[in-house]
Order: sequence, then C-alpha cells, then structure tokens
Amino acid sequence: MIVAICAGNVGKDAEFKTTQGGTELCRFSLAGTVGYGENKQTLWFDVTKWGKGSEGLSKILLKGTKVTVSGELSQREHEGKTYLQIRADHIALQGERQAGGGSGQSRPSREPINDDLGSDDVPFMSADPLFEGRCG
Repeated sequence: MIVAICAGNVGKDAEFKTTQGGTELCRFSLAGTVGYGENKQTLWFDVTKWGKGSEGLSKILLKGTKVTVSGELSQREHEGKTYLQIRADHIALQGERQAGGGSGQSRPSREPINDDLGSDDVPFMSADPLFEGRCG
C-alpha cells in the first residue's frame, strides 16, 4: 500500500452517495500543485471518504475549500488516461473557506466553515500528530 498526504483545493462541490449495501461515501476532486515557476503544474486526485460522517462532510467540502487528505494512493486507466485516486483515511480543513465558492453559496470572506455540525457528523481528525503544524 502507498500512503499519500496531499494538500490542495476542492475542485468541485463534494458528492454524497449511499451504496446499495447502505455504506455512505463522499467523493470530490482535489487539485494540488507541484514544482514552481515554469515547471509548476496541477495534479488532480479523485478522493473518496467511506463511512460514517460522509454526508456531513459533503455539505462543507465546497469548491475552493482548502484541505489536506491522507490515505491510500492508487491509479486507474480509462480511455488512455491515468487517474490518480486517494481512498481517504483522514481529511483536515486548512484555515477558512473563501467567499464565492461552490453551489452558488457565498459567504463573507474569512467566515469560519459551518461549525454547528456535531463531532459525530464529520470525520475530521483533530489532534493527529502527523498533521501538527502543517494545516491551517
């Protein structure tokens, strides 16, 4: 297994789904940059978070939200293209969401992300030493 830690911006509003077996999942695209100057490029990842809390997570991961994701990295081929995928174990918000992103909902700049969700609603890690000093 290859574990990756990626920081970037949500590419479009997250989707919530339930499988036929009743398992919840949240899917979204993540854009991260590598390199600098003329060599700077954007890499796109298809991220899936399975299990409890996926519905609450999908409500706050709107286009432009800055997040750090850790999980199992894989790739798939489709019609000659390679797609990078992350099966997320942990997702952490980086700071605050900027105004104007996602689903026509705008919030004033620097307004905190929906903080009325209970801790059981969203599977964020809070004090994982792996992320100390790297997010926010």
